[in-house]
Amino acid sequence: MIRILVVDDSPFVAAQITDLLGEGVYEIVGHALSGEEGISMYEQLKPDLVTMDIIMPGIDGIEAAEQILKKDPSARIVMLSSLCDSSVLEEIKSKGMHYLIPKPLEKDLLLATLELAMR
Repeated sequence: MIRILVVDDSPFVAAQITDLLGEGVYEIVGHALSGEEGISMYEQLKPDLVTMDIIMPGIDGIEAAEQILKKDPSARIVMLSSLCDSSVLEEIKSKGMHYLIPKPLEKDLLLATLELAMR
């Protein structure tokens, strides 16, 4: 079972990810509503994978992901954003993240990206 922490200020998106993943190899072990909460829950839960929204109140997803990667360089983080352009992609790549999925989420793309991130 691959344990996933969802970090997104939208309960709708967390529910959507849970629905899209369904029953199977993935288990949602937690849902953080902010970057700060995501960092703290990552340390407590030690998930296999994190889906991280970029735009959130307080610490944004990029900064939260950076802090998680500083503490755990092997962390697997998939960024999610409604703002998917080349500048956002360049920024996340420069900070050590490799995956960016556009919102609204598409099941096939989500599953394929999570599979890639776990390799």
